[in-house]
Amino acid sequence: MSKPLDRLTLLETFVRIADAGSISAAARDLGLSQPSASRQLAELESRLKTQLIRRTTHSLVLTDAGVDLLADARQMIDGWEALSEKHLASDRHIQGSLKVVAPVALGQLHLARIAWRFQQDHPGVRVSWRLEDDPIRFAEVGCDCWIKVGPVPDETLVVRSLGAVERLLVASRSFITQHGMPENPKAAERLPLAALEPFEGQQIPLVQGEKRTATIRPEPRMRTNNIFALKEAALMGLGMAVMPRWFVAPELKSGELIDILPTWRAPSLDVHVAYLPGRHQTLRLTTFLETLREQVLGISGIFSRD
Repeated sequence: MSKPLDRLTLLETFVRIADAGSISAAARDLGLSQPSASRQLAELESRLKTQLIRRTTHSLVLTDAGVDLLADARQMIDGWEALSEKHLASDRHIQGSLKVVAPVALGQLHLARIAWRFQQDHPGVRVSWRLEDDPIRFAEVGCDCWIKVGPVPDETLVVRSLGAVERLLVASRSFITQHGMPENPKAAERLPLAALEPFEGQQIPLVQGEKRTATIRPEPRMRTNNIFALKEAALMGLGMAVMPRWFVAPELKSGELIDILPTWRAPSLDVHVAYLPGRHQTLRLTTFLETLREQVLGISGIFSRD
């Protein structure tokens, strides 16, 4: 009977093939020949008595059994790595790979710096940094944690809030010169809007303090699903726009953009981090999560609800 380590090796090879989408690419990553990687996949399929990957002319596709196994295999591999870390004699050196999925704008402008500083502090960690705004299938992507602004649509994950994003209605100085400064939400409703898709309900709820609320329904002059394009439209005076403070802090400071309803705010959104539940968490993941909790609140426009 093969040793448990041999079984783990087969699972690691399968996971690497699934991630790479190619046996040859996975073999290169693992330092194996392509025939060796193919044999390991075939042996795993033989032991489990099921086909895990369907081979086509140009690609590999996971079968239903392969999709189910992929999530379990990742947990087993992570569990083994966590167990190894726990029982290494007093050696708390953090090492290994850490794969993170983060939102595009926040991940590019702010969170990436947190990740790179983490890697500088722990040079034994290899960081994979993927930027994605759309929902992901956590098990298939194979990340260690997923940072997302707004709700996380996956009840199988542990979800923790890192902070809340302040959102405000902004416009350029040229826009204000042309349309005037609105005195209240009702006046703002008459102004053209640059909208970020999805513009749900075609309305913008606003809050003042803890109790007063208002809802405006301005006419969108343009729409986009990209927040960088939205900011450019606002800067060019095409419309007012709802923006997170962290994204427009430099433009607010320089006066390129103006907070046009300074006592009113769009509802804040939480920044969440999600990861798989389990008794064993790798030291590199738990340390990175601690780093996130400490440093995200240092970003301008992100605050604690506590």
